[in-house]
Amino acid sequence: MNTPFTPPLPPAPRRTLFARIRASFLTGLVVIAPVGLTIWLIWTVIGWIDGIVLPMVPLAYHPDRLIQTYFGLDPSAQINVRGIGVIIFLLFTVIVGWLAKGIIGRSFIRFAESLVERTPVVRTIYSGIKQISETIFAQSERSFETACMIEYPRKGMWALGFISIPAKGEVAAAGGEGSNLVGVFVPTTPNPTSGFLLFVPQKDVTELDMSVEDAAKLVISAGLVYPPKKPVPVDPSAPPRPDRISPS
Repeated sequence: MNTPFTPPLPPAPRRTLFARIRASFLTGLVVIAPVGLTIWLIWTVIGWIDGIVLPMVPLAYHPDRLIQTYFGLDPSAQINVRGIGVIIFLLFTVIVGWLAKGIIGRSFIRFAESLVERTPVVRTIYSGIKQISETIFAQSERSFETACMIEYPRKGMWALGFISIPAKGEVAAAGGEGSNLVGVFVPTTPNPTSGFLLFVPQKDVTELDMSVEDAAKLVISAGLVYPPKKPVPVDPSAPPRPDRISPS
């Protein structure tokens, strides 16, 4: 409330032309950066896969040679068809998976693995990669689908993590009876692909309602990007709250 003794408020400073241009530039950068980085990342991954797959294809069956032959173009012309390697890789993977489900495919895989098991260095590398692949791609249990909070690295400090699977075998036995250890992956910031694997008692794990994608954004942004708040569901059978009763 203003009184005769209240000093007048100073006028709001007018924004200069440079300040308006700077604000527009930052707004445009916020819009363009995610789109540009996403396109660049996808384009780079496609080129990386093409660079690995296409050298394995015979030169006569390269996409650029087939296009030159079909349209009658100059053979010396350089045609870069990006993405063909990705399509070849997907088709090859589907065919290998289909063959591996058959009797002949399973027999061949068992024979090849028996040869690998006789090679000292190769068997260690192969067995490790195979276990990781089976855990990630062929795991029937739900893993890395729940974000959580645990007190780490000490009491009173909380870290964001992802629940993997309950501990099994020797790891579960080492925790003692009734511990119910569960594996929690605690990622590092801003690179969530590295982190720490911790086995924590189930009672000390606080599950979160946010999705794994929202939790990953929070980790990558170093705590700057928080997920939007979800509306609290209202029970229609509950009595109305006093602060929500409209005055008559």
